[in-house]
Amino acid sequence: MLTVVKISQGRGPYYQVEFSNGDKLRLSEDTVVRHRLLKGQELDEKTLDEIKQESKEDLGFQLALNYLSYQLRTEKEIRTYLKDKEIEGSDRQKIVARLKEMNLVNDLVYGESYVRTQMRLGDKGPRVLQQKLKQKGLRDEDIQQALYLYEAEEQFQVALHTAQKALRKFHHSSQREVQQKIQQLLMTKGFNSDTSKNVLAEIDFSDIQEQESDALTLQGDKLWRKNQRFEPAKRKQKVKQSLYQKGFQFDQIDAFIRGKEAEDE
Repeated sequence: MLTVVKISQGRGPYYQVEFSNGDKLRLSEDTVVRHRLLKGQELDEKTLDEIKQESKEDLGFQLALNYLSYQLRTEKEIRTYLKDKEIEGSDRQKIVARLKEMNLVNDLVYGESYVRTQMRLGDKGPRVLQQKLKQKGLRDEDIQQALYLYEAEEQFQVALHTAQKALRKFHHSSQREVQQKIQQLLMTKGFNSDTSKNVLAEIDFSDIQEQESDALTLQGDKLWRKNQRFEPAKRKQKVKQSLYQKGFQFDQIDAFIRGKEAEDE
């Protein structure tokens, strides 16, 4: 038989319990009360093994609670965290079950909170949010239910804000190229084609249009110098092709090239 040698108050709701065989365990108050542990109490090896097992689960549970104290977590995140902390699989299962029973872990609640936050502060469309939630371990049905919150009007407003912010970064480009870049950006962010089209129809491109002539001259001059090693006809063809790919109109390009040819003469 073993004897409880000492019980002292530890940090938080835990006790440090020492046994006559030299074992020292950090136990929760629930475990101490459940086994009626008192100084001088005798217990057998089997009971001590049970207490040791409970101490591991208690430690994992406390770790999980601390992990949850900073922000909401998904079930997958909790399991991964406990695994990294070397909590055994059977204990991880029990801990997650306790947390779910206490409603401290709820993937649907997490998904809805995540979507609301992204709607308010983010720049992502539903397709990217779906991918993110999938990576966090949510089931498809929970993901779809959470995404119901992200209605078409909200998607439009987020996409419009994202596009207008990006518009300020585009300089020295044609309107067509800017439109293509914005459309590509919105698709990368997870918005569908209908939302992208509606956003492009709403954006004011007047500043881009006013700068288009200067943009053509700036980019055209660079291309004209870059291709100066080619004979005149090929140089002209390569510059014209490059400028057209950048979204400038044929008549603008022809006028620019005529001007450069006149300068060279």
